[in-house]
Amino acid sequence: MFPIGDLENIRTTRPYVTYGLIGLNLLVFFYMLSLGGSVLFSDSCDVTAFVSKFGVIPSELFNGENYTQFRCPVQEGRFTRFEAVDIASPIPTWGTAFTSMFVHGGWLHIIGNMLYLWVFGDNIEARFGHLKFLLFYLAAGLAAVWAQVIINTNSEIPMVGASGAVAGVLGAYLVLFPQNRINTVVIFFLITVIQLPALFVLGFWFILQLFSGIGSLGVLEGGVAYWAHIGGFVLGMLVAVIYRLIRREPILQTPRRRRNPWDRFP
Repeated sequence: MFPIGDLENIRTTRPYVTYGLIGLNLLVFFYMLSLGGSVLFSDSCDVTAFVSKFGVIPSELFNGENYTQFRCPVQEGRFTRFEAVDIASPIPTWGTAFTSMFVHGGWLHIIGNMLYLWVFGDNIEARFGHLKFLLFYLAAGLAAVWAQVIINTNSEIPMVGASGAVAGVLGAYLVLFPQNRINTVVIFFLITVIQLPALFVLGFWFILQLFSGIGSLGVLEGGVAYWAHIGGFVLGMLVAVIYRLIRREPILQTPRRRRNPWDRFP
């Protein structure tokens, strides 16, 4: 299932922060494209260096280590030589928890994250306000980073992507707009677009991340950072619940009654 839009839109102003975040992510991605390769870790030593400098390396962040060099494999015909690449980050190690949110590892990675942010970010920004939404987004990203780092403290593979922060947006959306209808692309023999409640779409997404995260426990190799998704999503839900409590709104939104077109007849 791939969400492509929500039908109920509450925004009264343009979601400038959402637009800005999408633009910044794309700007960084296109800069990485200019470094060569196809923006995959192994395709270009320059891309590898950029990802290592500005992505989160769990063992570096958790243990306070500071990696400065990486032996990058370079293919020359039938032979492979290893080139020493400087990966010393120009910012403090803790700062990579922020910069990693704007670095992506490929086209599908960034397209997926930005699509979810585009679909769900505007309503959350309208609810929280521009500045609070930005702070919330960054906080969700930090929660996501630490959730993954704590699960895999010894990993030396850089962790990048906005998915943890975007997961926070999804968690908040689930609490604040569970009954909103989401235009969703469903692939099952045929490709079709159907309208599903956010509770189903986002609930299914979270359950999938949870089972995948449990299945990834003990795995040191790189892959999808499922626990980052889980950590961001849970923080987003908690913030949205606190938001409802402060505003004295019911935590659970009751389903809206759809108007029966026959009601107008006696």
